[in-house]
Amino acid sequence: MKTRSTIIATLLIGFALAGATRAETLSYADAVTKLAQDCGADIKKFCHGLNLGNGRIADCLQKNAAKISPVCIGSISTVLTSISQREQAQAAYANVCKHDIAQRCSSVKGDGYRLACLIKAEKHVGNACNQAITDAGWR
Repeated sequence: MKTRSTIIATLLIGFALAGATRAETLSYADAVTKLAQDCGADIKKFCHGLNLGNGRIADCLQKNAAKISPVCIGSISTVLTSISQREQAQAAYANVCKHDIAQRCSSVKGDGYRLACLIKAEKHVGNACNQAITDAGWR
């Protein structure tokens, strides 16, 4: 039960603070939407009337972890995995695309501009780099 509680708390706190992968990663907005759909009933049932701020919902779900629906728990697991994959792809992008940056965008200054250069040159960029950009959620 502690793992379930930790997952719920970590996920909800992370969303409160935030505002080798595949392209099936969820955007942060899609992740929040999925959680609202799959966990909304649990939040209504167990956390009715609580304000969203200061981790109150996460605390409530953690206190009621044994009662949370399997659908909500599954959704939390899916969202955590997807966000982790997206973050890993974002962290790996510069290394994966190093050769393509040197070949196509070496004169471009600034990380965001280099990324835009790679996206614009998509047809001339290697498959691994294109996949890293997609997996990171930037395309």
